[in-house]
Amino acid sequence: MKVLLAEDDRRLARLVIKMLEDEGYRLEWCEDGETALYRGLEEPFDIMILDWMLPKKDGIAVCRELREEGYNGAILMLTARNQVDDLVLGFESGADDYLAKPFEFKELFARLAALGRRRTFQYEESWMEIGDLRLDIQRHVLKRKDETIQLTPKEFQLLELFARHKNQVLTREVILQHVWGAESDVTMNTLEAFIKLLRKKLDPSGKKKYIQTVRGIGYQMVRD
Repeated sequence: MKVLLAEDDRRLARLVIKMLEDEGYRLEWCEDGETALYRGLEEPFDIMILDWMLPKKDGIAVCRELREEGYNGAILMLTARNQVDDLVLGFESGADDYLAKPFEFKELFARLAALGRRRTFQYEESWMEIGDLRLDIQRHVLKRKDETIQLTPKEFQLLELFARHKNQVLTREVILQHVWGAESDVTMNTLEAFIKLLRKKLDPSGKKKYIQTVRGIGYQMVRD
């Protein structure tokens, strides 16, 4: 698996490179956001690991510009910020997951494995309707009439899971397992941030909550 690491802390970067290469990953390293953006658009990396606070161009800006240019690879954000609003900002820019510093390498390995794991289930449906929205399963596109609503890969997986289980209450644990994998150490704050962002994309006005919170249990997508 080919990974681009964008990290300006040289000591941490060298350690990450050694540990990942020992696990069989192919690593490329850069120290600033401008280089990360350039390399990300030039090469088809499987995963990009972006530090939030990069020189020249921060990780949020790099992530956003990559997605705007059509980059479809997985993006893992490294950050010392772990409040829900910070996570929403990261996910809104197009990140698939985040890892808070300082971190254990076993957690990094779990996150990378989850991001790189191919989905094992195939479905016959090519599209599904969610109110006035149309979810194209094969093309990974969400549309409202002629408007395309941009979703990151993880947002799409999350929405598809809800759409396939309309009116069913899904526990937080079930959602985390299906979207991030059983071995992932993703937190409930991450899930909450994704739900908050997904709701905003589904209905910017906030008048209709397609995804409702079931207190103490999880979430539910209500029927039309």
